[in-house]
Amino acid sequence: MILDTVGSERDLTIRPPAPQVTVTAEPPKPGTDILESPPPKVMAQLRLAGSLAVDRTRTWARRPGGRVFIPAVLIALMLLVAFVAGRFYAPDASVVSDKQTARPPSGAAALPGASGPADPQGNAGSPDPIGTLDGSVPPVDDAAGGRPADILANWAVPMAIKVNIPVVALQAYAYAELVVRHNQPACNLSWTTLAGIGKIESDHGRAQGAKLGADGKALPAIIGPPLDGQGGRKSIPDTDGGTLDTDRSWDRAVGPMQFLPSTWKQYAVDADNDGVTDINDIDDAALAAGNYLCASNRDLATPQGWKAAISAYNAVNPYVQDVYNATDSYGRLSRG
Repeated sequence: MILDTVGSERDLTIRPPAPQVTVTAEPPKPGTDILESPPPKVMAQLRLAGSLAVDRTRTWARRPGGRVFIPAVLIALMLLVAFVAGRFYAPDASVVSDKQTARPPSGAAALPGASGPADPQGNAGSPDPIGTLDGSVPPVDDAAGGRPADILANWAVPMAIKVNIPVVALQAYAYAELVVRHNQPACNLSWTTLAGIGKIESDHGRAQGAKLGADGKALPAIIGPPLDGQGGRKSIPDTDGGTLDTDRSWDRAVGPMQFLPSTWKQYAVDADNDGVTDINDIDDAALAAGNYLCASNRDLATPQGWKAAISAYNAVNPYVQDVYNATDSYGRLSRG
């Protein structure tokens, strides 16, 4: 007797092992069952009962009720098999992507010579980061030092990485889309179009060594070449006394969206509620550009309306193509 690990006694008396029984089983012969076959008398009775059952089934099947019932059973079995197979092999509709439902309607064809989708705005649709708007410009807490476009930060920060646009500029484009879609829903403006223009005009406020501040202002001011009729440029004499473009002889395009002083005077808007309409502020400039593109009841969801809007901005064909390519690229990247 010894103690086990928990301190209780255990009987270690050695007993002889129980005798082993070896069972030898031969494999069944082909066509037979492992179980013992019934006696011959029982087998004869089973055959007789089976034969009677078959005869009765055939007789019943020839009757009107049998002729209707049996096909109905076969059809039901076929439907059951089809249903079970469908559950395993048919695609589940619940896993189909619904991203396309947010896209604006496509036009009949892409712009001449352009590659990509038929939708001139890259099928990007509305970001819809804040849902429906209840006013043209949502209020902001002035004490917090924010700007209305800051409400889009949760959407803009990750999206800016995908499309390689500064967050401040992307917020301005998307906020302008929301405001314009609220005020002019038939225009179907997309932020990707504003981004396409911003890319070509000023690389989103970074041309000439400028930088966009957290408040959306581009510093130093971005001022284009004089429109003096030279080098293929239009000839537009000064209209603002050099107030915006610092040139008293000729007009120049100014700011991240490159507005002419005369056009800015007509479409200037205070999008960030700071009390100033600033042509060098990406918020003000993006919303003004959106209003300008949607003038004349244009529908930017169609190739014709979109091309007309961009041509109004700059009627040079290579410019329209460049903006289209940039717009289409942002639409694709935003859904990548």
